[in-house]
Amino acid sequence: MGYRWSTYSEQYKISLTLAYPVMIGQLGQIMVSVADSIMVGKFLGTIPLAAISLAVSVLIIPMVFAIGVAYGLTPLIASADGADDEKLVTKYFKNGLVLNSVLGLLIYGAIALFAKGAHLLGQDPRVVEASLPYIHVVGFSTIPMMSFFAFKQFAEGLSDTKAAMRVSLAANLLNIILNYPLITGWGPFPELGLMGAAVSTLSTRFLMLGGMAWYIRKQAKFQRYWQHWRSVQVDWSTIREILSIGVPSGLQYVFEAGAFAMSGVIVGMIGPVQQAAHQIALNIASISYMMVGGIGAAATIRIGNQLGRRDFKLLRLAAQSTFHLTFFLMVLTMGLLIVCSGFLPLFYSSDPEVLGYTTILIIAAGIFQIPDGLQATALGALRGIKDVTLPTIIAFFSYWVIAVPLGYYLGVHREVGPLGVWIGLTVGLVLASIALYYRFQNRTHRLED
Repeated sequence: MGYRWSTYSEQYKISLTLAYPVMIGQLGQIMVSVADSIMVGKFLGTIPLAAISLAVSVLIIPMVFAIGVAYGLTPLIASADGADDEKLVTKYFKNGLVLNSVLGLLIYGAIALFAKGAHLLGQDPRVVEASLPYIHVVGFSTIPMMSFFAFKQFAEGLSDTKAAMRVSLAANLLNIILNYPLITGWGPFPELGLMGAAVSTLSTRFLMLGGMAWYIRKQAKFQRYWQHWRSVQVDWSTIREILSIGVPSGLQYVFEAGAFAMSGVIVGMIGPVQQAAHQIALNIASISYMMVGGIGAAATIRIGNQLGRRDFKLLRLAAQSTFHLTFFLMVLTMGLLIVCSGFLPLFYSSDPEVLGYTTILIIAAGIFQIPDGLQATALGALRGIKDVTLPTIIAFFSYWVIAVPLGYYLGVHREVGPLGVWIGLTVGLVLASIALYYRFQNRTHRLED
């Protein structure tokens, strides 16, 4: 194959230019969750922190499914852009905006139904009672969030990844600023406790929608797409095309995120202290996952764009650059998590028992960094070539046939504790990363031939 270093160096630069705004934007979003957990853990204690863990377990499945469906818009727009078809780009965007808006309403309804069954999950009753109001308010915020994602994926499909970064960072900074007074009742603000974090999240998601919509409508570079707005129709065939990529993509996120959510439920069966430790470790580990999600998004954009141009050699070269970047990033985060495993939990809790469990789980999180990152980038790359069905089956098998049952067996049945649950997750991630990477290599070799 023999590509020169200068060739790869150029590809790294292009991929990073696309990836870093998404990474920063997603990092900003996850930092809101980190801030919620830190402030709730410090100011309200172990039970409210465990309540956030339970709330995440209920919210995560419908929310990541909706976000995955929204991501189905990106490769279609990137491919149409690669083929220089402005009208088709606009048609995908208009249909995607309608689809996301309706889906946001449906997802909130699903979250409200899930919340009714929270008491059936074998959790501490105090934790369930504290979590329900938080679940309903944050669940309602799915409605503006999904409309925001339609604008975001439109811009990113056209290789503009910086706008969503700026909007997300501004809104999330405001979220963090509002958290403290709304949780604690500082100054003129009411003391809302856990609900303060939920109200702050709802407010900032409406601001994100407004900011992104304003940007897309006013920027000169998007005006050529708006001129086609009235002439393109919302039709079932286009929505079905978006769903054909979006639904499997959503299910991929559901299977992985659902496995982590179920791991929180399994750890909750062991005890609230262990559940609080699990929430802290998962919160910290999610920072690197959201960052590598930026590289996966860059892979989708670049590969979708080259697919539209029918340049399969450059498609593979661009993809390899994203896999290399993922490996380097996850080696770095693995080292940081292991080295800082005793220090990071101190930001969240002062309970010695919680801190002891958390340190062990952060080391476990460090160990699965590389497979977690590679499977995320492989899914993004496969989405770029519109290959989503078999990857969805791979995700289901890895997480729900292997990871969750193994985690339950080790953590509860064999009484290894929360570490046993995380061992199960690690095994599932390793299997997924190997299978998905092989699938991408196999499919793109066929395209090049």
